[in-house]
Amino acid sequence: MSNRSADFRQKEVISITEGRRLGYISDVEIDFEKGVIESVIIPGPSRFFGLFGSGEDLRIPWSSIYKIGDDLILVK
Repeated sequence: MSNRSADFRQKEVISITEGRRLGYISDVEIDFEKGVIESVIIPGPSRFFGLFGSGEDLRIPWSSIYKIGDDLILVK
């Protein structure tokens, strides 16, 4: 199955260790030399679509992703 980075923005991220919703992915960090996604980025709590506010973004390493479903991503 192939995923485009745009597909990730439509998925909600949920922490299985904390049992809470973290938000929606706003961006991905890619290592172009290796051709792998290094992390996904979720806007901070006071940010709106990654544009307004001063909340610090949450970076989740790719290794922390537990499962990618049709409409959500589970992370540890």
